[in-house]
Amino acid sequence: MIRLLAVVERDLKKFRRNPVVLGMSILMPIIYLLILGNSFQGKLTSLPVAVVSHDTGPFAKRVVENLKAIAAGPQTFRLVILQDVNKAVEGVRNGRYKAALIIPEDFDTRVTLNGRPEIGLFLDNTDGISAETIRNLVSAAIGPIHDEYVPIREKTNEVLLRDVNLYPKVDYYQSLVPGVVIMAIFLGTLTTGAFNLVMDRFMGIDESYLLTPLSKSHIVAGLIISGLSITTVIATLIFTVSILITGIPFSRGVHQCFSLFVIIVLTTLCLLSLMFLILGRVGHPRIVGILSGFLNVILFFPSGAVYPVASFPGWLRSFAKINPEAYAVEALKSVLFKNAGLATISGDIAFLALFTAVMMTLSIITFKRTL
Repeated sequence: MIRLLAVVERDLKKFRRNPVVLGMSILMPIIYLLILGNSFQGKLTSLPVAVVSHDTGPFAKRVVENLKAIAAGPQTFRLVILQDVNKAVEGVRNGRYKAALIIPEDFDTRVTLNGRPEIGLFLDNTDGISAETIRNLVSAAIGPIHDEYVPIREKTNEVLLRDVNLYPKVDYYQSLVPGVVIMAIFLGTLTTGAFNLVMDRFMGIDESYLLTPLSKSHIVAGLIISGLSITTVIATLIFTVSILITGIPFSRGVHQCFSLFVIIVLTTLCLLSLMFLILGRVGHPRIVGILSGFLNVILFFPSGAVYPVASFPGWLRSFAKINPEAYAVEALKSVLFKNAGLATISGDIAFLALFTAVMMTLSIITFKRTL
């Protein structure tokens, strides 16, 4: 019994000397609950919808009022009133709006004469969940326009809603590809770069760096570049296999491939630099194992790879605005499903490049080149 208690006491002392492990063991389940609980099946809110009404009659106004009621009540929509149809549709193509609702000039006349009135709805169908939500709510809003008191959920066949998907159909299987690529990049950056430094430090090999004229920037940049080459190959291979399995078509050839390559490289640099900043002073691989699951949850699930960012609560949407994986997922979806070029995703590219520069600089500053 004494020997057994001695082993127990020794192991407890080792655990006590690692407060990071103890703290993460307590905090991670709580953070998992907050992140996972708010990342799936949430209520969609503030979906940007452009509305262009060329008819000033009472029935056209009632359609707009019904949409405003939805925007003010459930707050599913965030309406943007425009005058130009081309500007509204182009906004959907550029990702500024999730949909564009067009009310034609003869709408009231057709309603009055029972002449099969129509309303156009242009949808960004690359986000299937948001598109279906908008389609259903707009259908419910235009149905009861003859009623004095408008029940939003009532549906009739008085007005025909012509919904137009601006892009080829994207099924659920294909929509997972951007997330799979980002996951591959994350796993690659976790097992290269800073992780190799942690293992060297754990085994005492990193002391050899002290005998060389290598500066901190040499060590950090060298490990990141090494990790970049390996992770890029892994991510490209997984991406190619995913494309073959899901059957996503390539319509722009070399230009599309180049855009995808730029996104993969920049995302890899982002995550490698971030990992180096977080793990640069870690001395035990056990801590890496604990942090891996934690980082995966807080970066991947709020990225929009699985469920729309619009369904997140406000605090999680704010985090998504500084989450590099969210910008990478958005860029990949635009290139894969919308045939977008580098000019269209320039905002995402700029954020990834800026994030990389900041993380790389902080990594070099905080790196410890001493025992």
